[in-house]
Amino acid sequence: MPTTIKTTDLKPSRVDEAPVPAPAGSEPCLDHRELRAWRGLLRAHAALTKALDNQLEAGHGLPLMSYEVLMQLADADEHRMRMRDLASSVILSRSGLTRLVDRLEADGLLRRESCPSDARGAFAVLTDAGHDKLGAARATHLAGVRSMFLAHFEDHELDNLADAWERVVPGAANVGPGCG
Repeated sequence: MPTTIKTTDLKPSRVDEAPVPAPAGSEPCLDHRELRAWRGLLRAHAALTKALDNQLEAGHGLPLMSYEVLMQLADADEHRMRMRDLASSVILSRSGLTRLVDRLEADGLLRRESCPSDARGAFAVLTDAGHDKLGAARATHLAGVRSMFLAHFEDHELDNLADAWERVVPGAANVGPGCG
């Protein structure tokens, strides 16, 4: 029978730290409460992102990840970001972002500019067409976020969720000047 390791027996680590190894000789299992919390997070994230993606695609022909890229650029100074910073902000690999930027550039929603201080670096810059597309999609996206997620919680619960995300991923709940 596997040994259950209680979370109280472990020192919390952040996602940017080395994982804490399981004690020798144990076969770790999650207890019922831990499993509900973990699987609930995974299932809620998957279901919400799929539903939001479907809404944006159906209403605006814009996948959720493309929306996120346009939103990051809209919120950035001068509506431009270094490609590596943009990749980090939308949680994509550099190669994944390059492919997505290629599509958005082909659609005229952003353009690339070379970086004068780094010949290998490049900026992604939001175009007027990208700004317009984002503006049209934003109401759909925010309505979906509100109805499918935010409406299920009281204000204090939203604060608790944001605090929990910060404990796991410092900076995860930091918000910039944009509105989502």
